[in-house]
Amino acid sequence: MSFITDDHEEFRSAVRKFTDEEIVPIAADIDSYKYPDIPQEIIKKMAEQGYFGVIFPEEYDGLGLDYITLSIVSEELSKGLLSVGSVMTRGILTGTLLLAHGTEDQKKRFLPGIATGELMTAAAFTEPDFGSDSGGMITKATKVDGGYILNGSKAWCTFANRANYLTVLARTDSDLTKRHKGLSIFMVEKEPGEDIIHPNIKGEPIPTVGYHGMKSYNLSLEDVFVPEENLIGTEENRGFYQLMETYEAARLQTAARAVGVAQAAFDFALQYSKEREQFGKPISEHQAIRMKLSEMATELEAARQLVYYAASMKDSGKRCDLEAGMAKIKSAKAGEYVTREAMQILGGYGYSKEFPVERFWRDARVISIFEGTSEIQHEVIAKSLLSK
Repeated sequence: MSFITDDHEEFRSAVRKFTDEEIVPIAADIDSYKYPDIPQEIIKKMAEQGYFGVIFPEEYDGLGLDYITLSIVSEELSKGLLSVGSVMTRGILTGTLLLAHGTEDQKKRFLPGIATGELMTAAAFTEPDFGSDSGGMITKATKVDGGYILNGSKAWCTFANRANYLTVLARTDSDLTKRHKGLSIFMVEKEPGEDIIHPNIKGEPIPTVGYHGMKSYNLSLEDVFVPEENLIGTEENRGFYQLMETYEAARLQTAARAVGVAQAAFDFALQYSKEREQFGKPISEHQAIRMKLSEMATELEAARQLVYYAASMKDSGKRCDLEAGMAKIKSAKAGEYVTREAMQILGGYGYSKEFPVERFWRDARVISIFEGTSEIQHEVIAKSLLSK
């Protein structure tokens, strides 16, 4: 069964051309910090292509396309550089939250800017002591006249410096025993810049092994005022449920990113195996290498098709937390496996910064961690299976 139409392939060709011309030539420089972040010019060009608005309705200035198209866009951009394929993730999280749970006023205020790339958002959900355990969050939102005052700490808030808004998960019910039943989500406005620009928000970037081009921040919020109209849905204590629903979209997009990184590594290793000679012939003619290539290709294609299947489920309007979880687990494993085997095919050069394969390997490692760890995905899958 094919999920891909001629229109999808036409869109893929356009994104691939964009990636080859705009991203690949500077990917190594972004990774080596010659740029402090992904250049704004790249983000501007992505916006001009409509990538930020792929799945959002035309009435909010989006393209109104499907999740399979989003998967293709994410895959192709991530082949160039994972962080570039990830720029859209934050907008997808916030945008789908607003689309499903925001008021009409909130949709009109925020969605057009998100869909056109004019408004960048960052997800401030995780806390230093609470990552997967969302119900344990302790950042507090205190009701005051006209809005709320936020106090607390957040961790792993990626691209927070460049965001116009932080999408913050905070506790509106002070009773900690209520856990996930006492959380709400707020849109916190700030200035974008090279560093965190807000009088009441401080932040420091976290050094990472890979995934360069987008800094992830530890944030401290002290007496941050948020107007009441920026509470998503304007109803307290619904944040956890809102977030769990929108994670389907984020995990699908993350799975597609993993496929893109794995494909880049496979393509490089395949070409290298044809050119590199040992014992008087190309290494692609040695059985050990041929076995690696065939296994890599099989794992990669299995992951890709699972992503497309999950995307098709999402496009049908059905819940796909099971399928999205499976796609993320499979693609994360495929990403780590394929990039590792690509390094092995290159031998010593695979461990050298002269070639991009070591970058693919470093980037692929994070995918089983962010947007819900693989361990959490297994829990989601098992819960779904056991409930049937």
